Amino acid sequence: MQIDHEFELFRDNFKRFLAEYVAPFYESWEENGLIPRELWHQLGENGFLCVDVAEEYGGYGAPVHYSLMLVQETAQAGFTSLAVAMGGQSELVSPYIQNIGTEAQKKYWLPKMVSGEVVTAIAMTEANAGSDLQAIRTQAILKDDYYCVDGSKTFISNGQHADLIVLVAKTDPHARAKGMSILLVDAHLEGVKKGRLLKKIGLHAQDTAELFFDQVRVPQDQLLGQEGQGFAYLMQELPRERLSISMMALGSILGAIQITTQYVKERKAFGQYLSQMQNTRFVLAQAQIKANAAQAFVKQCADLYHQKQLNVTQVAALKCFITDTQCEIMDQLLQLFGGYGYMQEYPISRFFVDARVQKIYGGSNEIMKEIVARELLGK
Repeated sequence: MQIDHEFELFRDNFKRFLAEYVAPFYESWEENGLIPRELWHQLGENGFLCVDVAEEYGGYGAPVHYSLMLVQETAQAGFTSLAVAMGGQSELVSPYIQNIGTEAQKKYWLPKMVSGEVVTAIAMTEANAGSDLQAIRTQAILKDDYYCVDGSKTFISNGQHADLIVLVAKTDPHARAKGMSILLVDAHLEGVKKGRLLKKIGLHAQDTAELFFDQVRVPQDQLLGQEGQGFAYLMQELPRERLSISMMALGSILGAIQITTQYVKERKAFGQYLSQMQNTRFVLAQAQIKANAAQAFVKQCADLYHQKQLNVTQVAALKCFITDTQCEIMDQLLQLFGGYGYMQEYPISRFFVDARVQKIYGGSNEIMKEIVARELLGK
């Protein structure tokens, strides 16, 4: 895809938004453990949510590169908690509704998501079902004209603020993959309970919660797609999530290199600037070389996704490679800060702790390797 002047103008506008609406407050959000609900309205008012949604549903109908760029720039600025939150709305939930939803579902939910009136979460993971999604126990049993939902979910991004929950549940409790379906659950329905905010080693401001469903009556017309096809839909849409995670990784790598480069130019040891020491120069050079490789890989996969040609194996390889690379680079760059790198007041420490989960969510990197191996070696 040819990136033009309009794209760069949009990027500049978003950078100004981050500088005005996020940067002055982000530290307090990290301390409080939650991004305020008001920010979602501000993001919507300024046109930075679900930008690839068609104009008839309130979006811009922009190429996917625009949406992915917002995730990258947010992470690059060091606001990874916000990048995850925005990614949950624009890169996870929105494509499910755009690609699978009925016309009525699109008209009702998408404009509210674009405006920030509705915050969304996707609820897959359970206490005993992480990467093994077929093991989920949450049930949605059809009774008359509604599904009766019982169960619980954990590690749910945007869980506290969520107005809409894209819920993966068993409509046939006795089947595995073929028993899974996806429901659009209004989070304000009776029987939906939001649990505690979960405390994490990183992504402190990112809204992560437990969700509970007790005899929740979800109208039958809020089934997403066809009953029993939930697992197939997940396999269809997970590449977009993994592409978004990869964009966050790239942004974080580039942002960490920027702040480390500035630091070593200003910090002295043994009478000379750190930037003059060979080890420093080699570490930064190697980080930049890996960043260049990661950037090329991301661009290739983003272009393939835009052309509707990105397959599960390609994006699994990307997600594994770039998040492993991200964690390696963060560890090496933090070392250049010495003891200061371990202090929370230095942004490199946040880049470091925020990176670790990238190898876990969206499908662990061990699962990503298994996907690649299956294509190489067969079942």
